[in-house]
Formats: sequence, C-alpha cells, structure tokens
Amino acid sequence: MKHQPEKRRFFRMSLAGAGAVLVAGCDRLAQTSWFPKILASGETFNHAAQKALLSRKAMAQEFSEADLSPSFRSNGTSDPNSAAYQAMVQNNFADWSLKVDGLVEQPMQLTLAQLRAMPSRTQITRHDCVEGWSAIGKWTGVPLQQILVAAKPTAAARFVVFHCADPMESDGSSLYYESIDLDDATHPQTILAYALNGETLPVQNGAPLRLRVERQLGYKQAKYLMRIELVDSFAHIKGGKGGYWEDSNGYQWFAGI
Repeated sequence: MKHQPEKRRFFRMSLAGAGAVLVAGCDRLAQTSWFPKILASGETFNHAAQKALLSRKAMAQEFSEADLSPSFRSNGTSDPNSAAYQAMVQNNFADWSLKVDGLVEQPMQLTLAQLRAMPSRTQITRHDCVEGWSAIGKWTGVPLQQILVAAKPTAAARFVVFHCADPMESDGSSLYYESIDLDDATHPQTILAYALNGETLPVQNGAPLRLRVERQLGYKQAKYLMRIELVDSFAHIKGGKGGYWEDSNGYQWFAGI
C-alpha cells in the first residue's frame, strides 16, 4: 500500500484531533455564545488552509484491488424506513429517477438505465468515517461533472445540494441532505456511484445511487440520492448550514481530508 502524502496526513491528524475533542464532550461549551464561533472559525481555517496548500484538483489516494476491505460496512442509515423507498426496492428501482434542478438552464430527470449508459469512472479509494473507522472500496459511477455539463448551471450557482430518501427522524419529517461546492462537484473523483466492488450498489451502502466525494469525510457521501439541486446559498435549505448533521449537530460543512 502506498504511503499517505504528507499534506493529506496533516489534515487527517488535524481532523482527528478535532474529532477527539468533540467525542470527549463539549455540550456545555456548545451552549455558550463564544464556543460555536471558535468552531466556525476553525472550519474557515481548515477550508482556507487546504485551498492554500493543496490544489482543489489534487487527487485522493487510490489503491489496488489487493487493498480492498473484506467488507464495506454501512455508515449512517442502512435500510431507509420509508414506505416510498421500500416500494422502490421491491420494484428493483425500475420507477426511480434522479431529478436535477435549481439554478440550471436544463433541468433533467435521469433513470438508472440512463445513468449507467453514460461514460463511467471506477476508482478504489478509502472511506474515512467521523466515527473513527475506515474502509477501502471499489466504486463505479458517473462523474458528477458530466451531469452538470448537461444541466448547464447558471452563473449564480455556487453549491450542489443532494436530497436523499433516508428519513432521519422517527416520524419521517426530515430526509437526509448534504452539499458541496462547485470545485468539489467538478473534481474528477467526484462520482455518482451505482456499483460497489464490481456489484450493483447494495441497499446498505446507498442504492440505487450515492455520492462519492473522495476528499471529504464519510458524512458528506450522501446515499439514496433522489434529487440534485444547484443553489446560490443554503438560506432556504433547512437550517441554512448546508447539511443534516451540520444543521442538527454542529458538524463542519467543509470536511476535507
């Protein structure tokens, strides 16, 4: 296995240190007026430092098939408790389609067959979860950049928001959502994956389609994709911070590694 480049190792260590602080418990601090500002400034520094030290087009490390993990565990939801999603599973996703809209000139509705017919990319990469585990998997899917080129984002578009099928509350009132900026959206390794380790993407790993944005932590890798929306800000997206965990638990929006 190749050695991890020093710059990426630096960011992994920085994130690990920040994660340790969070895991150790800072609920009381989170209730203060000043501590969330410190966390926010840390995120800004992390984002700015990565931009300064690493090209936004720098590639995440890729591995060989010999490095594949024996199994690729599920992160977060493993089987969405939704009648609508379960109906799609029973129908082998024959009625599923991906909606692409928002600040685009050409809104789209793409079936799984149409996505599979597009030029694909296969990459073997490491998934790093904020919970502390990692796994190496072989992903195949459509580069997100291809979708964006076809949809033609307007000049106002700045972010890509991913709306998912997995409920995050027991009453189904909130579905998972995440977002990335256009730099990461057009990165060569950012793909919409429909296969894992040469097989159709399993339900536990996000079937029928999930995001792989390889230079960010696991919670950014949205699963069970239903809609892609291009926006100029997060103001109208739930709590306004760009993602479910960012809005509900104070996770950093930029989770670069």
